[in-house]
Amino acid sequence: MNNGVFKLKKGYDIKLLGKAESTYLDVKQPNLFALKPTDVIGIAPIPKLKVAQGDEVRAGQPLFFDKPTPEILYTAPVSGELVEVRRGGKRSIAEVVILADSEMNYHEYSPINPDTASKEDIVQRLLESGAWALMRQRPYNTAPRPESTPRDIFISCFDTAPLAPDHNMLIEGKEALFQAGLNVLSKLTTGSVHLGVSPDSADVFTKAAGVKVHAFAGKHPAGNVGVHIHHVAPLNKNEVIWTLKPQDVAIIGKLFTENIFDAERTVAVTGDKLKQTGYFKTRVGASIKPLVEGNLVDEHVRFISGNALTGTQIGSEGFIGLYEDQLTVIEEGDKQEFLGWLLPSYARPSMSRTFLSFLLPDREYSVNTNNHGEERAYVVTGQYERVVPMDIYPQHLIRSIMYQDFDQMEGLGIYEVVEEDLALCEFVCTSKQPVQKILREGLDIMRIEG
Repeated sequence: MNNGVFKLKKGYDIKLLGKAESTYLDVKQPNLFALKPTDVIGIAPIPKLKVAQGDEVRAGQPLFFDKPTPEILYTAPVSGELVEVRRGGKRSIAEVVILADSEMNYHEYSPINPDTASKEDIVQRLLESGAWALMRQRPYNTAPRPESTPRDIFISCFDTAPLAPDHNMLIEGKEALFQAGLNVLSKLTTGSVHLGVSPDSADVFTKAAGVKVHAFAGKHPAGNVGVHIHHVAPLNKNEVIWTLKPQDVAIIGKLFTENIFDAERTVAVTGDKLKQTGYFKTRVGASIKPLVEGNLVDEHVRFISGNALTGTQIGSEGFIGLYEDQLTVIEEGDKQEFLGWLLPSYARPSMSRTFLSFLLPDREYSVNTNNHGEERAYVVTGQYERVVPMDIYPQHLIRSIMYQDFDQMEGLGIYEVVEEDLALCEFVCTSKQPVQKILREGLDIMRIEG
């Protein structure tokens, strides 16, 4: 830490072409929205539906809940007709799809003054409205348990992932609601609400009232909330921390100031396979069809809800995830490279000095989704440690998960990390190990066994 700023030396910025222009796209609103149970870690594959196909719903009306935690309701982001319940393997529920009304109708709640209301009343309002599901709990990155009290709440107000959105743009016009949401959150923790900001963060973040503000500078993953927790107040065993994104803080603010669940969300539309990039104001679970239809450079692309490191692949008529504020469109990497094992075939971002990219640190690249190799013997290289600005041993942690040594997993810091925190390890891995998948398996084992 230097002059009040945490200056992180480890990390790597993956600089890609196709960053969102600082303008709002003139695109019609999608008519389809979906809530996806698969976005929520730990939820049963077949949650209990509270509505049926053909029902009319209002924004904020419950759609389903997880049977072990029926108090946490997952509610409609828009009003309209529930037109389809799409199922995956073994009859699991993949998407609950709503055909939106042209004018939004909200389920209205009785007024609550968070300044005078009890914590129990605030929690109940968050649970019944669906706003509770916007928060996530460390460890494990699951929905918080309703009976739990977090030691602290952390919010990252900037993002350093590939083609990451500018949070100043995402929160534009919602400044008062953001502060109102912070006031509500402060009632839920025995500790503090912490904001992680960058040197470029707007006043709404750096001058927020009633919170502790911490400045970070450095390469990705400097914007990850897990990195902020590690450097400000590390998570210890048997402690709980909640995290959420700034836009979701604003949704909570509106819930308590206007008594409606308005799932408005600004999405960054990014990627060099789009003719036009920018920002788009919509709602949680929006269909990407209006954003990509007629806007593709060519058809050989992959659509990603989120960023290219940690996002989820979706189809051309897929939906933005519950926790995502970014759409990425890049080239599909399903072509074999001639002598790819021998010769670097094209310029690409890499930490390896095999490529000349290390001589051009500010260059932006066009990439595809090719892995550039197959899974190989897992050897110790020291690569992981170069990109993780945390006092842990990531490669040893991943190896301990592989052979399921619970004591080692705990001792090596598994409670401190989720997939996004070690995503760069997967990017730089010579052995081509699916680091994020392995880490999730370890986290799920610890959650279930613990």
